[in-house]
Amino acid sequence: MENKALELDKKDPLAHFRSRFYIPENTIYVDGNSLGLLSVNAEKSLLRVLDEWKSLGIKGWLQGERPWFYFAEQIGEMAADLVGAGPGELIFTGTTTVNIHALVSTFYQPQGKRTKILADELNFPSDMYALQGQIRQKGLDPKKELLLTPSHDGYNLDEDTIVSMMTDDVALVYLPSVLYASGQLLDMARLTQEAHKRNIPIGFDCSHSAGAIPHQFSQWGVDFATFCSYKYLNGGPGCTAFLYVNQKHFDREPMTPGWFGFVKEKQFDMLPEFEHARHAGGWQISSPGVLGASTMEGSLQIINEAGIDAIREKSLRMTTFLKHLIREMLPGDHGGFTIITPEEDLCRGGHLALAHPEIALRVNEALKARGIVPDFRAPDIIRIAPVALYNTYHEIHQVATALKEILESKEYLQYENQRKPIS
Repeated sequence: MENKALELDKKDPLAHFRSRFYIPENTIYVDGNSLGLLSVNAEKSLLRVLDEWKSLGIKGWLQGERPWFYFAEQIGEMAADLVGAGPGELIFTGTTTVNIHALVSTFYQPQGKRTKILADELNFPSDMYALQGQIRQKGLDPKKELLLTPSHDGYNLDEDTIVSMMTDDVALVYLPSVLYASGQLLDMARLTQEAHKRNIPIGFDCSHSAGAIPHQFSQWGVDFATFCSYKYLNGGPGCTAFLYVNQKHFDREPMTPGWFGFVKEKQFDMLPEFEHARHAGGWQISSPGVLGASTMEGSLQIINEAGIDAIREKSLRMTTFLKHLIREMLPGDHGGFTIITPEEDLCRGGHLALAHPEIALRVNEALKARGIVPDFRAPDIIRIAPVALYNTYHEIHQVATALKEILESKEYLQYENQRKPIS
């Protein structure tokens, strides 16, 4: 299978993009679903903005190569095709959780018997905290008003169950596009259609799909969405997030207003009454952190050059190849590991998740000791995310080989079953 991997690398149309990323020395980095790597382009755009601050000072807001005052809108335009956003529907602003608060505060308007938010029990905890907080701000009890779709296996969700819970007491549906642990990809188009049949607005957290999977927010009629930029979008640690609002909602009043959401042409008139921009930018709250956000320009240059469809095609091939290697090479019954990511391409995100009830953390540590960087998610999951822009098929073969050797030799017993603050 090693020869097969080398042959796939020779035929890979995206192989040349690897040279534009900084790969940590002596490392096989398969953790791009947690933090993507720095690219030469992202470094260049960061250094340019830093130099603009040095040479222009405050004049950079209007005289920078990409004026800082319009940076959020212009980066939103650069990323729009990745998620199928129309003009003005995508803005580069805030952080994911802040954006959840900004959007849910607007779209969650409990009235009469419609008081509940439908989410799921497997969503990222920060999303849950935000939803609970928004319910409390409406004077309601999250224990009563937050409905969580149950998982049938502890790893994945059944979409029929989600739809069945879209009852006439639901005021909002909020779901992930891809489950952060298992990598299950939900059918956003179907779920949006089903929610709208019942006159329920629906939003998505696309942090684990944006940059790896093409979306069509506008075509599907998604009401709102947000996603971070430091995973598959390679924006860097804590980089600014994205916020999407469907154009049919541009006239809605943002419920967490801030001065950067003001009509752009009047923003520095310092008027006392808030007049929000009639596009997604109206949901901005604070001034952008221009230096921290500057990397996204360079990163998007690479992603758009490669093309999101080509990225998705290679991503699927890589996770499929990894899946076959694990089933062929791992001893016994896959070494006791279960592949919990859905089998079908249409239901699989950008990573493959392996679960073991006893030794997952130890095996994860053994991989890291060998210079392989996956990540662990409690209580029993190793996530492996080969990224189309900088990983190779040969690296995938090396990961599978390392797993085989670690399990056969019981090398994992050298490592404590104790999780570090970040795994």
